[in-house]
Amino acid sequence: MNENASVFRALHHGRPPGDPLVLPGPWDAASARVFEEAGFPALATPSAGVAASLGYADGRTPAAEMFAAVSRIARAVSVPVSADVEAGYGLAPDELVERLLEAGVVGCNLEDSVGGVLVDPRRQADRLAEVRAAAGGLLFVNARVDTYIHGATDIVDVVTETVTRARLYAEAGADCVYPIMAPAEDLPRLAAGVPVPLNALSAPDGPAVTRRLGELGATRITFGPQLQRGAAAAVGGLADRLLGR
Repeated sequence: MNENASVFRALHHGRPPGDPLVLPGPWDAASARVFEEAGFPALATPSAGVAASLGYADGRTPAAEMFAAVSRIARAVSVPVSADVEAGYGLAPDELVERLLEAGVVGCNLEDSVGGVLVDPRRQADRLAEVRAAAGGLLFVNARVDTYIHGATDIVDVVTETVTRARLYAEAGADCVYPIMAPAEDLPRLAAGVPVPLNALSAPDGPAVTRRLGELGATRITFGPQLQRGAAAAVGGLADRLLGR
């Protein structure tokens, strides 16, 4: 088994409440090196942040360019890197796994919606099982659950729907589940309902916030494209200073 994949998987287990795994999201090789030098034990690329760095809107990055960008990030650092590959770009599971391993990553995010529409959960579970089988343990699979952004939250109990999907994905072999945009108050029910680590999305507001999310049940914290957007805003501030504004 890939040593980095084993290291990355181990980082998600045995964590005490209040000490979640914090994974910043690099958007290029330079930002990846900054996060590694700061002391983070692993990184997780955000597809939207990478897209912005390449000049694309979120969800519009060609697969070849996304894998090339992810590969540059993984080569730039010695810590494990997981990649957000959206819904998999229509690739068959074995080809998707091959591309991820060629890029040098140890994990991936796979979301259960396409074009803003939730995929049938059993169909998604089957796909996740095929990815896990093709990877043979070489990839940590983080199954993103999109019920909070694309589900009928005004009609169904979103926590129940999310747990139902998450359990199916865990049974299919997902190592972690990621109910993106789930509010903090829902994390205890979500964590209690699923048998694998829970990924929570957080604002980059410091250790007190991440500690609180860990106490509520999150094992892993990611930030989506927020770090890239913050960096872009900082560059905007530099530009204003250069222009004397």
